[in-house]
Amino acid sequence: MSRFRHRQHEVPGLNLAAMPDLIFTVLFFFMIVTHMRDVKPQVRYSVPQGTELEKAVRKSSVVYLFIGKPVDAQGRVLSDETRIQLNDRYVTVDQIGSEISNARAQMSDDDRQHLVVSIRADRDTEMGVINDVKQALRKAGALNINYSANNKVKDP
Repeated sequence: MSRFRHRQHEVPGLNLAAMPDLIFTVLFFFMIVTHMRDVKPQVRYSVPQGTELEKAVRKSSVVYLFIGKPVDAQGRVLSDETRIQLNDRYVTVDQIGSEISNARAQMSDDDRQHLVVSIRADRDTEMGVINDVKQALRKAGALNINYSANNKVKDP
């Protein structure tokens, strides 16, 4: 019988020279593609469904207006009354005009001309509230209004 010798094979070490480049590339990629939310909704809303939807082109000229039930930091509904949130504050219908003027003053000249108000209203919101908001926006000179909705799945 012959003898077999077991040789100890060494595992070659990993070359980690490119690891920092890879980490910074992935970090840079996520920084570029991640959209940071500007406004935190303080109302609970569930947008209606639509079939003909378009995406907003310019994010810098959009003012978000939320209509729904007020919620606390944990997302619990505080009351059944309908509240209006413009940017980060609760407003009444009468205050919408001054808030739109303040938002316009903070924009560049190009963004001011392309101002769009995006209404994200709860599907159970009464149409009278939405009409009052539309009238206040009309008086404030904000004539480009965008209604947010979810994409409706078409029946086959």
